[in-house]
Amino acid sequence: MIKTDMTYQDIVYKDTVYKDSVYQKIGLTGRVLGALFYCEPDSAECRDIVVQLRNGAWAAEWPYGGADELMPIATLFAAAQSDQYQSIAHQSAAAPLAETLEEAWQRLFIGPYALPAPPWGSVYLDKDMVLFGDSTLKLRNWMQQRHVEVTLKQQEPEDHFGLLMMMAAWLAEHQPVDLPVLLADHLLPWSYRYLALLQSDAGHPFYQGLAQLTTLTLAHWQHELQVTPAGVELYR
Repeated sequence: MIKTDMTYQDIVYKDTVYKDSVYQKIGLTGRVLGALFYCEPDSAECRDIVVQLRNGAWAAEWPYGGADELMPIATLFAAAQSDQYQSIAHQSAAAPLAETLEEAWQRLFIGPYALPAPPWGSVYLDKDMVLFGDSTLKLRNWMQQRHVEVTLKQQEPEDHFGLLMMMAAWLAEHQPVDLPVLLADHLLPWSYRYLALLQSDAGHPFYQGLAQLTTLTLAHWQHELQVTPAGVELYR
């Protein structure tokens, strides 16, 4: 059973041995990053993670990437230190509006307006770019075959990027034999495109940094597990 309500302490303070295991590193980073995409930044799941990312100390402990790659990302997180940030999406010479991190999350992941980078796989993998598309059903069938269950807060597609990152973490810790298939068939084929859109259109340094850190992390997962993403056509 995949939980979406882990606290920062639950996620991070298992680091005495994770650096020596490919799967333990995936478990840690997948839970941290997945929570940041799926949960509100001021939620119990994310609040402490956000604080750690903003203060910069995380970069020395992150298991992937060198200082030359991580420090620019840390700079983006630090730029979001203030409770309010002048969002690119909200800039106006006549009436500039300040945007909190929580407001940025709402704009990027909930709405009410069109999302600049929708976080659901079927938007990219299905010709009609709809939710609950054929690719979602394929993921659901695979989950049933592999006895993978996820607790959802509401009825929503299972192919939400944050959920898939947490699913990858759970598989790394409980069913590692199934992890390469999840990555190759259901996550990696569209995730780099999604993250590129998020980085370019987020309009907020925290989520620009999150997109960069997640791209870097996924590339290391792919390399360490020697996963080749399925060749598919992307429609967005």
